[in-house]
Amino acid sequence: MRWEHLFSPFELKGLRLKNRIVMPPMGVFLVEADGSVTERTLAYYRRRAQGGAGMIMVEACGVAPEGIVSHHQMRIYDDRFIPGLARIAEAIKAEGARAGVQIHHAGRQTSYKVIGRPPLAPSPLPCPTIKGEVEPLDEEGIERIIRLFGDAAQRALEAGFELIEIHGAHGYLINQFLSGFSNIRTDQYGGDTSRRARFAVEVVREVRRRVGPQFPISFKISAQEFVPGGLTVEESIEIVRILKEAGIDAVQVSAGNDVRPEWISQPMLMPRGCLVESAWRIKQAVDIPVMCVGRINGPVLAEEILREGKADLVCMGRALLADPDLPRKAMEGRLEEIRRCVACNTCINSIFKKGRVECLVNPELGREKEMVTRRAPKKRKVVVVGGGPAGCEAAWVAASRGHDVFLYEAAEEIGGQIRLGAIPTHKKELLNIIRFHKRQLELSGVQCFMGRPVGPEEIAEMGPEVVILATGAKPVELPFLNRKMKGVYTFQEALERPESIPENVVVAGGGAIGCEVALHLAEWGRRVSIVEMTEFIGRQYEAMTRKLILEKLKSNGVEMMTKCRIIGYADNSLRCLLGEDEELLSIEAEGVVLAVGTCPKDELFGPLSSMGMEVHRIGDCVEPRSIKEAILEGARLARAI
Repeated sequence: MRWEHLFSPFELKGLRLKNRIVMPPMGVFLVEADGSVTERTLAYYRRRAQGGAGMIMVEACGVAPEGIVSHHQMRIYDDRFIPGLARIAEAIKAEGARAGVQIHHAGRQTSYKVIGRPPLAPSPLPCPTIKGEVEPLDEEGIERIIRLFGDAAQRALEAGFELIEIHGAHGYLINQFLSGFSNIRTDQYGGDTSRRARFAVEVVREVRRRVGPQFPISFKISAQEFVPGGLTVEESIEIVRILKEAGIDAVQVSAGNDVRPEWISQPMLMPRGCLVESAWRIKQAVDIPVMCVGRINGPVLAEEILREGKADLVCMGRALLADPDLPRKAMEGRLEEIRRCVACNTCINSIFKKGRVECLVNPELGREKEMVTRRAPKKRKVVVVGGGPAGCEAAWVAASRGHDVFLYEAAEEIGGQIRLGAIPTHKKELLNIIRFHKRQLELSGVQCFMGRPVGPEEIAEMGPEVVILATGAKPVELPFLNRKMKGVYTFQEALERPESIPENVVVAGGGAIGCEVALHLAEWGRRVSIVEMTEFIGRQYEAMTRKLILEKLKSNGVEMMTKCRIIGYADNSLRCLLGEDEELLSIEAEGVVLAVGTCPKDELFGPLSSMGMEVHRIGDCVEPRSIKEAILEGARLARAI
């Protein structure tokens, strides 16, 4: 691959970047609850910079105590935060990348629980998703916040950052002023586009005044909000022209707001590079360097965007969470070694549910200090049974530490449940996990035996010092609903052979597996219903993916029934108890697909343990779990043996 553009240098207001790859600001919440920077924070940013990106931009730093979205958000509203920020900037620059920082105010898009007071907003309109009362800003309050943005910029300068980005996107305060969706003011800060842009203009001018004429300033905009009255590309072009005159030097073109978060961090249901056209339209209309974002998870796509002149710089955010070495590997032609982001949004989900960033494919993310791969003190013979994500991760990491590793997989190929999961059209990205593992197994010298089921005696004859069982799981069957019955199918059969499934079918189970199966069958032209015993369909999904999958199910005519418990199936009739009153209901169905979960396949554990072997279980053979947990368990165990 010839990299004529991606790895060419770029100059932004005198700031020379060694290549066109920018890691945009992403909230990872790796600071303490008081906002202080820790060794874990530094390790995260240092690791991203080591990978070869041209610029690393530090996540949104709150310019005011009432403008943060979490107790673990980075902050810049007090001088006490300067030393920690300076350490981050120094770590980034020491690894050869340029250090940028984003300054931010949440406005109405936070909560009383976080800030201890009603959120500030341009108008008396609460955040549609968070809700709760807000306090509309008067002109004195607006002037105060403008000064706070200036103070923040000055601190960023003192901390040693080389670029400042003003966050004017994603439904936060500046975006709230810019958009007719959230700004219904009738004074000089509301009304037509130029008046709604006034607050942003005054922030930009204040930041410019504080940092001087030669310091580069970027502005992040949601070029499209996809809501009634929200920003469109046409209006955003006008705003960017106004802001250029006010003093910005570059624009990062994003999309979405609090109501349409799927455009902020796009799930795998959305196409790669889905916001590039917005960036291109702005680039064509305004003479200013443009950064594009939006599911740009690989270097080939990034090169194509630059070659076609659709942007000047390419932002790769989640892609660098998944593999910080992506730039270096691409430059060296090692494309098969890149751990690709699959747009599962585990990173987003983990931040708000666990309070720290995690990645489905990269177990080291947020654990850079603790999860280091060191040479094993003693070489051991390790037998891994099972070539799914847990087994493959354990095998290649153990081998890279110097162990002799033998991997046995009953199927003809590695991948396990991922191969099934990747069958639906929108989930092909999951195959990148298998591609990565296959290459790592080759490079680390793991001896792989495909199509080789093994039993306890055969394993014992191999004389292993360590056995790792990663044998996965099997579908759960019910006494009154199992595959021995006529018209009953497993979810594997439905995914692998949809043509064998009858025209009118019910999917038993509305979890993630059930939703994927139902959508797949509907796209194959089947009339599909989902029956789920709880009150929620797709509850295992993160919020943005769940929103989109439910929309796709509805648009494909899938009927969804909740609080509906199956009690039997015979003669093409599924009998259920509906609701709290358990009303008896009969559903006509030529077939039923079992998607009620899985249970461990752990038959080898007892016999091997009784032989006195050192045996470890990881992944689904312990209990059904996510790909993220399976890979993490494999990575941890392999570093421990």
